[in-house]
Amino acid sequence: LFSLCLTLVPRESNAALSLIFGNMTLFNVNFKSPAWLGRSLPVSSNVRIENDVDPNILEDSHLNTYGLIEKYGYPAENHTVVTDDGYKLTLHRIARPGATPVLLVHGLLDSSATWVMMGPARGLGYILYDQGYDVWMANVRGNTYSRGHIKYTHNHAKYWDFTFHEMGVHDIPSSIDYILNKTGFPQLHYIGHSQGTVVFWIMGSERPEYMKKIIYMQALAPVAYLQHCKSPVVNFLAEFHSSVSFILKLIGVHEFLPQNEFIVMFNQLICDETTITKEICSNVIFLTTGFDKSQLNETMLPVVVGHAPAGASTKQMQHFGQLRRSGAFRQFDYGWLRNHWRYNSITPPEYKLENVQAKVALYYGENDWLAQPNDVEALSLHLPNVVAQYLVDYPKFNHLDFIWGVDARELLWDRMLRNMRAIDREQL
Repeated sequence: LFSLCLTLVPRESNAALSLIFGNMTLFNVNFKSPAWLGRSLPVSSNVRIENDVDPNILEDSHLNTYGLIEKYGYPAENHTVVTDDGYKLTLHRIARPGATPVLLVHGLLDSSATWVMMGPARGLGYILYDQGYDVWMANVRGNTYSRGHIKYTHNHAKYWDFTFHEMGVHDIPSSIDYILNKTGFPQLHYIGHSQGTVVFWIMGSERPEYMKKIIYMQALAPVAYLQHCKSPVVNFLAEFHSSVSFILKLIGVHEFLPQNEFIVMFNQLICDETTITKEICSNVIFLTTGFDKSQLNETMLPVVVGHAPAGASTKQMQHFGQLRRSGAFRQFDYGWLRNHWRYNSITPPEYKLENVQAKVALYYGENDWLAQPNDVEALSLHLPNVVAQYLVDYPKFNHLDFIWGVDARELLWDRMLRNMRAIDREQL
């Protein structure tokens, strides 16, 4: 019926993608690695590191979030939240009853494990607990820990009919209500990374009453506008959105599980001679966000790839592509006819950022492919209550360094903790 053809020319770092339907070529996409990346290497030529992995690290790569917390001697809890539209979500907790709750919300293709996988000295979840907070870690619908529904299984197409809009409207409000009901506190701290910031802006826009339940929102690598986005995956989805949708409908993919051809195509854009591990070159989370060699602890790489990517819907990824294409922060675009039926408008409505009344801190980096400084600064102009804005003082700081960076505590987290304590003093 159709064929998907991939041609690679390693010496010149070129890749081409074609979709052929019968005798008709629907589109051709040619890629060329930027000169500064050097000559790319095929995935199969990269050196594997598994032979020399520390058994302790290997164990961590197989433990779930609860197991990681428990292994390192912290009080671990699992909690299940059912949203008002039927999704079953898992909250992980490092429990300190009676202390102020803080909710950590992971980014795209990630999970609650991101806050603890680097161990007690380098995991923000542990550090917040040691600072006296009651730590709760969310898992949005569709990821490793939140694949249940009261009616559908994750093998059902209807299950995957969501984007980050539903996360902001249903998942995060339901998680906040559960935490506040469980702890008896009227408010909580919120820390979001990447998509974890997107869903907060959406909650503020569509359910502004929840802003009164937030003490302080700290946004790591905040995303809303993607006009200057450098992610090759997001930019591909933006540029060829119509063709991508057609491919996905033809092959019936609802969960975002890229095939080898897709991975190899973008591997050409990120991997060079100094990238020694196949795990980086073949992991879609690195291909989407990029990585910073100097801040990436390669010893811990088996743990990272053991937990990420953690799942997303295809529609969710398409929505990011739409934001990049439109340059606006708005709801999912179904096409003018369905838009008119759903929204009473031929274009999707923009999110109402003026409704995000909670106190907000924005932290961003120069080398972030997804949250480019120009886009973060544009976001800050639309938010009514930005009380702190900080560009990390390290030019290579990347999207994933906010959570996994070797020097993240010294470069950023200590500042965040000081800001939290200052806000807490104001609350007294």
